[in-house]
Amino acid sequence: MAKKYIKDTLASSPAGGLVNGLAWTQTGGELLQCEAVVLPGGGKVQITGKLGDVMKESARAAVSYIRKHCDELGVDIEFYSNLDIHIHVPEGAIPKDGPSAGITIATAILSELTGRSVKRDVCMTGEITLTGRVLPIGGLKEKAMAAYKCGAKTVIIPAENMPDIAQLDSEVKDALEFISVKHISEVFENALNR
Repeated sequence: MAKKYIKDTLASSPAGGLVNGLAWTQTGGELLQCEAVVLPGGGKVQITGKLGDVMKESARAAVSYIRKHCDELGVDIEFYSNLDIHIHVPEGAIPKDGPSAGITIATAILSELTGRSVKRDVCMTGEITLTGRVLPIGGLKEKAMAAYKCGAKTVIIPAENMPDIAQLDSEVKDALEFISVKHISEVFENALNR
């Protein structure tokens, strides 16, 4: 049976816990929306959406970073003992893996924990480390095209990927603002509403 293609679209308004990530696929770039919700519980982290091991590791790194920096991020330090976190990437029939969703996952979790909504026209891609560094990714050309096609205005990318912008079509470069980041704190600052 042929796959039914549906145009990727951004959320209609700013939302809490919903972040526009970008993915590389064999057929080009795609919008990869990541959702996070917190529920009463005991610190369990649940990850769904047919995610591979590397993506699950990114989610764990994001949670650990937030736990370590609760005070500066405005998160209740007890969140890990009295809340569960559920991270979901829709389109569960499609396998997803790779580290480049790390900053997307971290932003979704922080948004949900703080109640700060995410700017609806921002997309992002980048790997996160335990200390919050943002590492480079592959496939920027395809990911930027996906951001352009879905109507994004801003794309947050690792600083080390800035030279890759020269390879983009001029129409895409002119339509998008690229924000380069070296640390996850810069991602939060540019993606979350106050």
